[in-house]
Amino acid sequence: MAEQTSSALIDPALADAADGPVLLGAQLRLPGPRRTARHQHARGQLLGAHQGLLRIEVGDLHWLLPAGHVAWIPPSLPHALASTSAFDGWSLYFSAQACADLPAAPRIFQPVPLLQAAVIRALQWPHVPLDATQARLAGVIADEIAASSPLPLALPQPRDRRLRRIAAALARSPDDLNSVEDWAAAIGLSSRSLARHWLAETHMTLSQWRQRLRVLLALPRLLAGEPVISVALSMGYDTPSAFITVFKREMGVTPARYGKGDGGD
Repeated sequence: MAEQTSSALIDPALADAADGPVLLGAQLRLPGPRRTARHQHARGQLLGAHQGLLRIEVGDLHWLLPAGHVAWIPPSLPHALASTSAFDGWSLYFSAQACADLPAAPRIFQPVPLLQAAVIRALQWPHVPLDATQARLAGVIADEIAASSPLPLALPQPRDRRLRRIAAALARSPDDLNSVEDWAAAIGLSSRSLARHWLAETHMTLSQWRQRLRVLLALPRLLAGEPVISVALSMGYDTPSAFITVFKREMGVTPARYGKGDGGD
């Protein structure tokens, strides 16, 4: 199904208004992939997806937001969004004043049950000033954002056109086993030059970058209950133990624990 280009979940005028309710909620369900062009707004945004995987572009970083996690985007930070399949997601928009004590940098984290329940309730509110009870719950949501622990779900993207070809190919085929030498020959660079440029642009070696990419692409499949062994083999690992070692180093927990909803600290 063709990807649908869409604007923000709420009227841009509301997202950029200096006044209005402290918190605004919005939900959207589409039968196919969704893409929102790069934009920014005066309100901070907490967003999540009920299913699938959401890609968030912030500067030269690509964040992968799996279902079951939430992302915080501070006010006035340019970003773009794209879902990889049918889109079923939500957002809460905090006024700029309410963001004063919230994280100044974007982050992805796994919400505690209290935050999950509070979000469900806040999404039902109309776009009118909050009453006293709603204001207290909005404060609880803000406190949980401030207390959250960021997960390493960002992947720096190279800027060089040749390197971006490699990044795109690996994202399409995470089980690719080509070496640095193989990729260097494919784009017309020496292996030393490729390694140097990749490190300079992403602050990671190509091997480290590929390992993190595989972990990120594995997250929604693990949360969906797919066996660790099948995920590991599809990502190009010879044995599940090799995948488990990389996954635990990146995420702080084993794939099995993660798949049960334990995102670690």
